Amino acid sequence: MRIALGVSYNGQAYKGWQSQPDGNTVQDHLEAALGRFATHEVSTLCAGRTDAGVHGLMQVVHFDTELQRAPFSWVRGPNAFLPPDIAVQWAHPVPDEFHSRASAVARRYAYVLLQSPVRPSVETGRVGWVFHPLNGEAMQRAASYLLGEHDFTSFRASACQAKSPIKTMQGIDVIRRGGKPQQPLEIERNSPHHFTPCYWRFEFQASAFLHHMIRNIMGCLILVGQGLKEPEWILEVLAARSRDAAAPTFSPDGLYFLGPVYDEKWGLPTRAPAYDWLP
Repeated sequence: MRIALGVSYNGQAYKGWQSQPDGNTVQDHLEAALGRFATHEVSTLCAGRTDAGVHGLMQVVHFDTELQRAPFSWVRGPNAFLPPDIAVQWAHPVPDEFHSRASAVARRYAYVLLQSPVRPSVETGRVGWVFHPLNGEAMQRAASYLLGEHDFTSFRASACQAKSPIKTMQGIDVIRRGGKPQQPLEIERNSPHHFTPCYWRFEFQASAFLHHMIRNIMGCLILVGQGLKEPEWILEVLAARSRDAAAPTFSPDGLYFLGPVYDEKWGLPTRAPAYDWLP
């Protein structure tokens, strides 16, 4: 039978999702736990690989097994063998034609950014950080130019293995959480280092993403938010089709894989259980 799992993880301690020789990846730990529970080797396929330091709220994997167990057993059993920062959230039997990656019609990510004059402490590794106030309207305007089908070569890592740089961006939302609206600098004691801390949450949905695509977009949006670039600069970056045209790759710390989007016919959860935890 084929089983689909929803898996969440804090990516700080791991070298990304995909299995590596040293075994310190999320996939390695998950497959080891599944193997101990099932008492046979288990090989998984995921909806979307994540890089080192990137978190997952609803990574979806599938695997085949001859072991007959109730769905809740595929949650509790592997979780007994997983480290505390990786957990299976749900399990569902699926038809053999279901494929965690090929059956996905879209994928969703969120980037959580702390805007504060002081670096994060308890949120270290779980949020990105900027120490200058950001203009949300400018960032949302810049993001709007990325909607639709484009060649995203300028936002693609050199090591990207995708067959094509052409992807369809279905939505980008820029949301401020907490703090007070940005005030003129003369009201904020005439210094960019005196302002109310807040969080920004950037939500992305696309047909698929290239390697480092979101982190490269984030670098560009932050330059716009800081007023160092105009929103229309994003159009120049897109048209250049060159990685050199874009901003440096931003930190992985605040990036969360929210999960894939599937057709309703598969009957899988559409929202990560921990989604509302994000600022």
